[in-house]
Amino acid sequence: MRVYLLLMLVAAAVTFLTTPFARWVALKTSAISAVRARDVHLVPTPRLGGLAMLIGIVVSVLLASQMPFLSGVFADRQAWGIVGGAAIVCALGWADDKWDLDWVTKLAGQVLAAGFMALQGVQLITLPIGGTTIPSSRMSLVVTVLIVVIAMNAVNFVDGLDGLAAGIVAIGGSAFFLYAYGLTQQATPENYASLASLMLAVLVGVCVGFLPHNFFPSRIFMGDAGSMLIGLVMAGAAITVTGNVQPEVMTGAQALPAFIPLLLPVAVLMLPLLDMGLAVIRRLAAGKSPMAPDRMHLHHRMLALGHSHRRAVVILYVWTAVFAFGAAALVRWDWEVVLVWTTVFAVLALLATLGPLRNRGRFLDDDVALSGQVPKVPAAVGAGAPARSVVPQSAAPESVAPQTKETVE
Repeated sequence: MRVYLLLMLVAAAVTFLTTPFARWVALKTSAISAVRARDVHLVPTPRLGGLAMLIGIVVSVLLASQMPFLSGVFADRQAWGIVGGAAIVCALGWADDKWDLDWVTKLAGQVLAAGFMALQGVQLITLPIGGTTIPSSRMSLVVTVLIVVIAMNAVNFVDGLDGLAAGIVAIGGSAFFLYAYGLTQQATPENYASLASLMLAVLVGVCVGFLPHNFFPSRIFMGDAGSMLIGLVMAGAAITVTGNVQPEVMTGAQALPAFIPLLLPVAVLMLPLLDMGLAVIRRLAAGKSPMAPDRMHLHHRMLALGHSHRRAVVILYVWTAVFAFGAAALVRWDWEVVLVWTTVFAVLALLATLGPLRNRGRFLDDDVALSGQVPKVPAAVGAGAPARSVVPQSAAPESVAPQTKETVE
């Protein structure tokens, strides 16, 4: 555990220290989120935080590769496959943040990154459900690519408020890390090293390191480069978990997460997946493209309920924790106990979402966060840089990352 915590700390520190550099690069390359009529952020904001996150991942994984404890993890190419895939989507996101790529080009780039990762061995080949094996290598590749692309776009869809995507992934990734570490302990008690635990520790670290720069009011958005990157790493970790699950070492209710190895990833991404699913259904029902922007995302609804920007983000953090830690708890406690406590915390989260306290508490009011601040337009924009309309933070056609509030899609 201490090795993973060290790598988490290194990833956080490197990301935190390199984020100002990423902001400088964004300004120099005009990767800036301009303000459009339908946006909620007030100031053009750099959107290349994903570059700092990638640097944090690369440095941490390079360090991990030199540790004897984790030597077995690097016996094959899977770890470098995830890092390589992350680099590809970071470059893709950078291009989109600068030139606003069409959705077909972005999808092709996402498939390329997911395919690269799969070809390095990160594939969903077996499921711990009676030893089920995916019938063919081609089908395994297709299923893997599909899962990774869905995860990337789910994170992209939910990335609409300052600190929302980074915080959700940090919280969900923490629960997922405890889940993966617990499974490894039970499956291989003589060796706690696993690729899933390593990548999740690093993922949580880069998200935590980026948050101080990104929490409302943010000075930089993670952009598509960041949202797709953390979605890909999360999916890669989820896929590698299946190789460490041995249902025969689990008993009773503890076998539930072993028989459904993707349960926790789904719980971690519950809000992004729900938001994406509702958006697709809503737009198709209206005869529009699934990628057509609107102001009906979950975070928009939170603001419509009267929540401040900060309060909306914190409450969505709470919902993520309820789903993610509730699922992770199944690896150690009986499902009846987990169900009772998950229900209790879900009711508390619902009261916080809809109850009378949604307009109380100065600490989470936006005017407190903004007091004494005078927004300044980045020089690159004023100097004639293209006023790009980007979906903020992760900047997917589905994000809304604000400076005072990010783009509304």
